[in-house]
Amino acid sequence: MIWMLVFGLWYYLRYQDYSTREKAFKVTLLKVGDLALMIYLANYLLVPALLYKKKYVWFGLGYLAMILLSSYGKMQIIGSILGNPALFSITSANFKTRVYDNLIPHFFLVTAGVAVKLVIDYIRTQQHLSEMAKEKAEAELSFLKSQINPHFLFNSLNAVYFLISKENHEARQALHKFSDMLRYQLYEMNGAKIPIEKEITYLRDYVDLQKLRKDDNYSVEFNCTGDVKGFSIEPLLLIPFVENAFKHISHRTNETNFVKLAMSRHNGHFNFSIGNSKEAERTTEKHGGIGLNNVKRRLELLYPGKHELEIKDLEDSYWVNLKLRTDQ
Repeated sequence: MIWMLVFGLWYYLRYQDYSTREKAFKVTLLKVGDLALMIYLANYLLVPALLYKKKYVWFGLGYLAMILLSSYGKMQIIGSILGNPALFSITSANFKTRVYDNLIPHFFLVTAGVAVKLVIDYIRTQQHLSEMAKEKAEAELSFLKSQINPHFLFNSLNAVYFLISKENHEARQALHKFSDMLRYQLYEMNGAKIPIEKEITYLRDYVDLQKLRKDDNYSVEFNCTGDVKGFSIEPLLLIPFVENAFKHISHRTNETNFVKLAMSRHNGHFNFSIGNSKEAERTTEKHGGIGLNNVKRRLELLYPGKHELEIKDLEDSYWVNLKLRTDQ
């Protein structure tokens, strides 16, 4: 509708400059169509591909070349419409005037269209950053609230630990691991990111506790290569995947049920994979639930364009593959 209004206004103001209304209509349609094409090419091709990627020299060259070629082609077509192909030729006496009347306005009109797009993108970016800041503040508040209950449990567990008989080594060890997990949540997750080594220890303690609940019909594998070290990660980013694997593991009696967790690092990328066997029959309970949705949203906010999440829901197993770029 905007381009129709531009066309109507342009035609109304300039039709008397031409010998017939038909020629005025064709020339106006050509000028407005050419202007629209250049603005869309600049806004949706040159700006995102070059300007936003800080390739300023290439953007400037491409921008000028686009306008020069477009203006030259437009002048040639207008000359043909007006029945005077030599009107806009280089040898024409009025060539400089024609260039001034066509090239300069073209440049400023296209630049104005690009400026509008840049302003719109800036406003959207500010709104997105504001939403991210709000969500981060809400997440931090929720985390602070969640610390109240674990803090009470941590103090209580110390007392329970000394009530367990020293001969019951397995129970004491399990309680000790649980205490370490609470200590990690309470005292070590103060920064925005934590070393991957601490996150791995937390995951290993959680897996060890889950093993205590399983018999010989359950196989739990925890594999982590030695190169997974020396970088930081958002705290508690991986645990929802591990919790879901144990929550939805199958309970078959005629074959082994499994949870397989693997972590590695290759070419600056951290690879996390976890899979679990599941019942072949479909259940009404959705695998993952709120926890999985939350971690997806965290990945979008904290690792935009720097992560790949693949989920495979097969007939008898469920797999999650996460790839994070760590060379930041």
